[in-house]
Amino acid sequence: MKVLAGLVAGLLFGLGLAVGGMTDPQRVLGFLDVAGAWDPTLIGVMGGAVVTSFIGYRLVWRMGAPRLEPHFFIPTREDLDVRLLGGAALFGIGWGLSGYCPGPAVASISGLTGPLAAFVAAMAAGWWIARRMGERQG
Repeated sequence: MKVLAGLVAGLLFGLGLAVGGMTDPQRVLGFLDVAGAWDPTLIGVMGGAVVTSFIGYRLVWRMGAPRLEPHFFIPTREDLDVRLLGGAALFGIGWGLSGYCPGPAVASISGLTGPLAAFVAAMAAGWWIARRMGERQG
């Protein structure tokens, strides 16, 4: 059941990205181009996501416990460290250069292009490196 719930959530997320135009890297790059041909579409998509998440979290917290797990898994770390800040910087640089972040990249995989393939390869390499670094520290 958890796999099915994850599949449905992923499909809804991908559909939302596609409907919002976020699978088009030019739209994202247009949003980041505030001094040129600025495209404000991403603000609407982000606003819709924030409102949906705000309402969704309020409803979920009222349940007391998740439906498919015994309890909520809430992160306990609150500190900022070099790994977190470095990862955020790399994410932002990659997003700004390519116009993709992981969700839209996976949602766009059916129309694979050279730049998308390079992004997905770099993303997979980053996951692998992060896991290796985590194993060494754990």
